[in-house]
Amino acid sequence: MTRKSEQISTRIKRAKKIANDKNIKEINSNSSSMGNALKVSSELVAAVLVSCVIGYFLDNWLNTKPWFILIFFFIGIVTGILNVIKTAKKMQKNNDLKGKK
Repeated sequence: MTRKSEQISTRIKRAKKIANDKNIKEINSNSSSMGNALKVSSELVAAVLVSCVIGYFLDNWLNTKPWFILIFFFIGIVTGILNVIKTAKKMQKNNDLKGKK
């Protein structure tokens, strides 16, 4: 091989390595985004479910159907939304810190 063809093949190898590294970073970023979305959605659903269960047991114990279920359902929605906001702020702060590095 001539010197020029060696230089070209070296450049091609470096370009392929850089492209491969970028693809790996994008794949890792996408999977962490899916994990974060799953975490946020499960926090919202869990808050509503737990509060509804509490309302159900209070209604059965005090014989006040459906008032406590309704009250605790709305409390669960508010709590879930506040948890989602708090988690989103924490994730944003972590992303900002990663960006500064």
